[in-house]
Amino acid sequence: MQKSFTGFFKFCTLIVAFCLGNLALKAQTSQYDSGYVEVSPETFLLRFYFSKKYSDFLINAPNSSDKLIYRPNSGNNLGIGFTYQKFTLNIAGPVGFLNPGRQRDFPAYLDLQAHIYPRKMIVDLFGQFYNGFVLSADQLAGSDEDYLRQDVKMRKIGLNFNYLPNGDKLSIQAAFNQSQIQKRSAFSPFYGFEIYGGKVFGDSLLVPDSEELAFANFQQVNYFQFGPNAGLAGTLVFGNGFFLSGVASANVSLGHSRWQNGISTQTWKVFPTYFLRGFFGYNSRRFSINANYVWKNLPLAEASLFDQSINTGNYRINLIYKFAVGKNFERKFQKINPMRLISKD
Repeated sequence: MQKSFTGFFKFCTLIVAFCLGNLALKAQTSQYDSGYVEVSPETFLLRFYFSKKYSDFLINAPNSSDKLIYRPNSGNNLGIGFTYQKFTLNIAGPVGFLNPGRQRDFPAYLDLQAHIYPRKMIVDLFGQFYNGFVLSADQLAGSDEDYLRQDVKMRKIGLNFNYLPNGDKLSIQAAFNQSQIQKRSAFSPFYGFEIYGGKVFGDSLLVPDSEELAFANFQQVNYFQFGPNAGLAGTLVFGNGFFLSGVASANVSLGHSRWQNGISTQTWKVFPTYFLRGFFGYNSRRFSINANYVWKNLPLAEASLFDQSINTGNYRINLIYKFAVGKNFERKFQKINPMRLISKD
């Protein structure tokens, strides 16, 4: 079974890679419609922001509406960054006064999320390596203290790729990092693929004994799933610079999951998932203030009493100042700009 699963994973990866290549070629043959989108790659954007990234692991109690939500020990972050010549760099980290309840002795974690919106494309990449989770006391029937599990780990690798047919009139990038300006309202359907894989595991059974769910308890779950998706994206521009953007998609996944709790239980299943993004703020040639939220719902293939999902979020509040730089700086940055190696523009 393991060999066939590995072969299936490779086959799906090849299919997705082939489709990505063809869609990327289509996307590079068009330019933005200047009546809808203003592009100023030589404007320097200096960014100060507040953000939080996370992936919750949700365990549904069998035959009940009760849920146990393992939350990672991630924090509220303050960060700075910039965008220039189509290159963006952000650096952020948790600060003490924004995280009074964060566990100080938990192991370190790494959450890599890249949300990239070039012309006519929507690309989301996930590489999440969380170490240490918490069940809050208000979820537990048999305890008034938080249930701390430094040993519980989550690994998630994922790719979401979509082609935006009307992307010459609609800039998701203008809503996400404000490096462009959406001048008029525009909407577009989109379609593509997504693929995810990973596991959640601990040194012992994940559900505490106090919850009396021994019949549905487990120590590890491995998963892999992929499938096509489609959705609608749009930006409403109003009030001389204000905007409201939304991107929503639904996916039909073919998924495989395997649980271990002394014995191994596994299943293949077809089921829906969805991906939501929302953006709101003010964007002008001099400054921008905005809030955005990205949320991915990823249920795992359900089998018998095992029913879990991984919900990933990333929300951010940005304060951005835009200004012109000198020709000398422009020439020097162009020589080291990584985007120069992958862009024909």
